[in-house]
Amino acid sequence: MLSMFKTIPTHMDYKGQKLAEQIFQGIILVSAVIGFIYGLIVEQFGWTVYIMLAGFAVSCLLTLPPWPIYRRNPLTWQPALPEPSAEPREKPQENLKKKKHK
Repeated sequence: MLSMFKTIPTHMDYKGQKLAEQIFQGIILVSAVIGFIYGLIVEQFGWTVYIMLAGFAVSCLLTLPPWPIYRRNPLTWQPALPEPSAEPREKPQENLKKKKHK
């Protein structure tokens, strides 16, 4: 049962994060405008809150899970550098300390 959850991808790339943020803000903005206008027409502030909460729930459902649309641009990592030889290197600061000014 636990292995099933380990196969679920849990990452987004940077462009996917930007897209998710834009979708989230757009849905919140549209639901706020619709909720405000509808609440003003029916003169019930409660409807404004309900519509805002519905917009928030929809935006969370669309943007919080890492849907495949948010993973279209994976990063290509540079290959790992080979390990340096076993001899210790001097730090640049140590070179400066050894020099004596005359």
